[in-house]
Amino acid sequence: QVQLVESGGGLVQAGGSLRLSCAASGRTFSTYGMGWFRQAPGQDREFVATISWRGGRTNYGDSVKGRFSISRDNAKNTIFLQMGSLKPEDTAVYYCATARGPFSDITNYVSVGYWGQGTQVTVSS
Repeated sequence: QVQLVESGGGLVQAGGSLRLSCAASGRTFSTYGMGWFRQAPGQDREFVATISWRGGRTNYGDSVKGRFSISRDNAKNTIFLQMGSLKPEDTAVYYCATARGPFSDITNYVSVGYWGQGTQVTVSS
């Protein structure tokens, strides 16, 4: 199985920044597209960002475009989400995810194969 461990969440004031990290197990990490999703209480899980397994393509949800940036470091089996200009509506549990299998990307919610346990991000006004 693939194991994902998120870190970097916490409490931040509106307008501030945080960087989330997701460390993945396995030496096949570099062949999986990766992404971030988030979920607020009582809400559906929302797409935030994805990065292709080749690393050359990224996609962002409309609500975070221009503020968040996803990246990956295959040598460290890690992906990152740099979050800036944070707003109270960004408050959620943020989940790291992989594509369903190697040599593929996350294209929608159902194409996710593995989930991390999530890390809480709280943005105060």
